[in-house]
Amino acid sequence: MIADDPIAAPQVARIILADFRSYEALDLTVHGRLVALSGENGAGKTNLLEALSLFTAGRGLRRADLSEIVRIGAPGGFAVSIHLRTGHDEVRLGTGLERQPGGEFGSRRCRIDGAAASSPAAFADYLRIVWLTPALDGIFSGSAGDRRRFLDRLVLAVDARHGSRVNAYDRALRSRNKLLEEPAPDRSWLDGIEAEIAELGIAVATIRSETVARLAALIAEDRDDSSPFPWADIEVEGKVEEWLALGQSEAVARFRTALRDGRPRDASAGRALIGPQTSDLKVRHGPKDVPADRASTGEQKALLVGIILAHARLVARMSGIAPIVLLDEIAAHLDPRRRAALFEALDRLGGQVFMTGADPALFAELPQSSEIFLVKPGRIDTIPAGGNAS
Repeated sequence: MIADDPIAAPQVARIILADFRSYEALDLTVHGRLVALSGENGAGKTNLLEALSLFTAGRGLRRADLSEIVRIGAPGGFAVSIHLRTGHDEVRLGTGLERQPGGEFGSRRCRIDGAAASSPAAFADYLRIVWLTPALDGIFSGSAGDRRRFLDRLVLAVDARHGSRVNAYDRALRSRNKLLEEPAPDRSWLDGIEAEIAELGIAVATIRSETVARLAALIAEDRDDSSPFPWADIEVEGKVEEWLALGQSEAVARFRTALRDGRPRDASAGRALIGPQTSDLKVRHGPKDVPADRASTGEQKALLVGIILAHARLVARMSGIAPIVLLDEIAAHLDPRRRAALFEALDRLGGQVFMTGADPALFAELPQSSEIFLVKPGRIDTIPAGGNAS
């Protein structure tokens, strides 16, 4: 987009659920731009965030199989629909799963204003979504695989085609693995599949590296050592990323050579030991100049929040759409200073935000224009300003 182009800020105005997780049926009207969902654990707060997260490529914030989302005891599948305000217009987006006559579930369905859409990637024309959940709290000290999935989620928010690219790459790797299991694999078949792997792998590595480079540049623009959410120094590290510095075609050629030369080793391991599937997202705590995994738990949480806030700004800049931000149990583990700073930062983003927390008091410092709901099993009530839901 052009830098001076206005940023669109779509807002969810209505959420309709049918047989989704704990909800047999829900029809919720939403007016606020900053929306808080409060209620006891297990009441269904995160389920609502998960429903919204399905309007993006991938499997949503829990990464669950779609069949797991269907309400226990439901005779059919599930359905989620939202009414999205986009300026002066409104668009209806829907997704869901239907049970076939034999009892099996069919493929996921997506609709835009009642018309069938090819995939969830089509929703990216209308909204972008980013999220932060407690499952990500240990991302810096977790496995490289966890960080790659986190990285791919960052990329998906700016390039909805990235998921298809990664899936195609994974399928090609599996095909090569099966060939290598054979006593005397056909070399021409291996050459062909490795050519495909190299092209796809370099494409995956390129968009990952470009996204991280843009995010790092944006973080540098707003760098402030005194911020309650410290700035992060981030980069993607791996052999494939080193080859990218030599140019796209050279990187593809080197990857193909590495795959060919590594056939005996990969056959023994049962997998390819080189490629973007072995890369890692490296993060450092900028003000302290230490690896993120050596920071305290509180510092890691603040660092992660800072990355998500920066990522939301990047999504808006690259797509022209201020993303809808989903924050699960975000406020409970922040001290009052960081909590107030978070609400202020979220207000500045310009997009709609949905937050969850067990205690309504955690959201007392939200702007008056915000909306707070009390979530109870199977129902959601509005909490009046300064009052309690009945």
